[in-house]
Amino acid sequence: MAKKAKNQQRTHDPAHLSELLRVGEGFDLAATDSSGTPGFSGSKAEGEAALEAGADALSQLQERLFAGGFSGTSADRVLLIIQGMDTSGKGGIVRHVVGAVDPQGVRHTAFKAPTPEELAHDFLWRVRPQVPGPGLIGVFDRSHYEDVLIVRVHDLVPADEWEARYDTINAFEAELAAQGTAIVKVMLHISPDEQLRRLEKRLYRPDKYWKYSTADLDEHAYWDSYQEAYQAALTRCSTAVAPWHVVPADRKWYARWAVQSLLLNTLTTLDPQWPAAKFDVEAERARLKALLTAG
Repeated sequence: MAKKAKNQQRTHDPAHLSELLRVGEGFDLAATDSSGTPGFSGSKAEGEAALEAGADALSQLQERLFAGGFSGTSADRVLLIIQGMDTSGKGGIVRHVVGAVDPQGVRHTAFKAPTPEELAHDFLWRVRPQVPGPGLIGVFDRSHYEDVLIVRVHDLVPADEWEARYDTINAFEAELAAQGTAIVKVMLHISPDEQLRRLEKRLYRPDKYWKYSTADLDEHAYWDSYQEAYQAALTRCSTAVAPWHVVPADRKWYARWAVQSLLLNTLTTLDPQWPAAKFDVEAERARLKALLTAG
């Protein structure tokens, strides 16, 4: 019984999960099971219950993080970068994981195709202003990694240009980390068959039509090229200060729990503290008591 309890505790240990999902030496995206549930041995119902249970802990840690930034006592902040093929579940992560915390402490940016003005500048020009400030959780729904993914697959810039961007990205993220940003990078990994099934659902549900683009099936034809581009981005830009984590995403419930766990691990490591009062607590209590008594 003791052994079983120990295994169950390890199964739901955010730090252990971070190790399991981290991209390290010899990582092979093609060999990664998109339907797996590494670090979680329970059922879908148990996974959904674990997600619900983790929401309160995540919310409490986020409030402490926000309080430190709001009061100016801490420069810590978190940047969650979510990448994945279309239908991989990025929106669900935002709603079900990030949506569980106080929205005033979240800065969400959904990067679309660059505008002509953005194209006239360095590829990080539009990214830098969206970096979260102290106390905030920033969410990049897609990110600067599009500039080594879609541009590579579709030959939107010369090869030597996107080739140089890997080192530029690593330097940028090292700069953010040095300024107090804890970076959580997640690639939601789904199979091509699962993507087609999700696209099919969108075509048979009127409430999902808005999510469907006629370009989705065109992009599906480039699946192998995208996987090659992801393999390069994951291995070349998984660093000590900003490691990549590949989350199997064929099972939405697992992906949401896993990303929540990665955020919990990051915030637990930061261990944000409630800021100390900037006023005389006893004096203010006395003033308040006098007003209550007079009333």
